[in-house]
Amino acid sequence: MALFRQLDEQVEKILALFNKDDNWLIVINADPDALGSAMALRRMMARRVNNVAIAQINEIKRPDNLSMIRYLRIPTQKLIPNLAAQYDKFALVDSQSNHNPEFEKFEFSIIIDHHPISKDYPAKADFVDIRPKYGAVCTMMTEYLYNMKIRPAKLLATALMYGIRCDTRTFERDFIDADISAFKYLSKFADPKLMNRISRSEFHLDWMRYFSRAFYNLRRIGQGLYAHCGNVENPDILVIVTDFFTRVHNVPWVVVSGVAEDKLVCIFRGDGMKRDMGKMAQNLMNDLGSAGGHKQAARAEVEITALEGEDPEIFMLKRLGQGKKKSIRRI
Repeated sequence: MALFRQLDEQVEKILALFNKDDNWLIVINADPDALGSAMALRRMMARRVNNVAIAQINEIKRPDNLSMIRYLRIPTQKLIPNLAAQYDKFALVDSQSNHNPEFEKFEFSIIIDHHPISKDYPAKADFVDIRPKYGAVCTMMTEYLYNMKIRPAKLLATALMYGIRCDTRTFERDFIDADISAFKYLSKFADPKLMNRISRSEFHLDWMRYFSRAFYNLRRIGQGLYAHCGNVENPDILVIVTDFFTRVHNVPWVVVSGVAEDKLVCIFRGDGMKRDMGKMAQNLMNDLGSAGGHKQAARAEVEITALEGEDPEIFMLKRLGQGKKKSIRRI
């Protein structure tokens, strides 16, 4: 039995896009899965194109992401117009063009992702590989490397392994056999000490105040939990806080919101049994902004101006309780 699925046709098609005269920019919304996947695609392009670089649209402030970049030597940089102008080919991993307005500015030649496909905004590129059942894009990239007979070096293997670990939440979220196979395969080449060093760099000390706000504002809505963190310096802290509350016993879903860069950002997490968080995010927020995600994890962003002066916390309380008989009470 083969370790991974055969990708002969896909490999042939993607390799046909690589030209010695081309300069490629791999664009990402940086998180562990995106960083590991971009690093793998860069390795696939090595010696096949003139130049390849990685650029992220977001400011990277999460300590584990910064540690991953530092210890695994991932050469990513902030995407600015002057940087993009230096490249003539663009690739997108762990996202689709409709996921962020910044992506819509580019005409991508490659899109590789595992998020659900939008019927209204189908991915368009010369090469598109989207597999929503996969737990991580890093798994997909591991399959490509294996099919191309590229043995991942220590830092690349560690990046891919850490990306799978984060996006599957150590196999607590949805995953398939391929994710386990990739994780096991990469463990032969990865550095476990580096993995532990990165995973233990999860919090900034000054982020503790956001946990304090979340605890103070924590409310029970039906069977779920909701907390508003107010103004946050970076929306990544909302992900950290939300993931913390998912560990509360007998709570099937959690929503944490905050305001960052004049946007109301909401993070949705669930146990994957009683509610589809992607659909929940879309039903609550799609009329005003962008929303979507997986069954167990989703995100929504709305411009503050769209709230027409209403307090963001009150707005979310109304949305979460709208049209249903739900008890809303402070914890």
